[in-house]
Amino acid sequence: MSAVADLPREEFAFPGPLRDTLVAAILSGAKTSTSSLVREYEHEGEPLPEPHRGVLIDSDGRPVAILRYSDAVVVRCGDVPLAHAITEGEGYTSVAEWRAGHESFWHSAEFRAELGDPDFRVTDDELVVLERFVLERVL
Repeated sequence: MSAVADLPREEFAFPGPLRDTLVAAILSGAKTSTSSLVREYEHEGEPLPEPHRGVLIDSDGRPVAILRYSDAVVVRCGDVPLAHAITEGEGYTSVAEWRAGHESFWHSAEFRAELGDPDFRVTDDELVVLERFVLERVL
């Protein structure tokens, strides 16, 4: 088993209330999937994710758990399935709720600054990476 320090950092959202909520949902077992935009990986010059293990980081920068990612698929934002929205563990009961919640984040000033695009808007054709994971171990 790899040492925690050797695992990639898994940071959900930006530090603060949203990250705290997402980390709590992961630790409770409610959140077993996540979504990100292909353009995030392109902007950072990183390859799309593959199955791996990573260390979950809380808002204070502390490692709190080990996650094991099983797969990642890319779909159009307009094609995200309800099953994925539900397993995000944020209380979504429809894809429309999932989209509204994610657009709130993706259209935030902080996210737009991260992308370097102050006018960024998600469309149905925006490519989204859907990842599934399991909580392997709490630290």
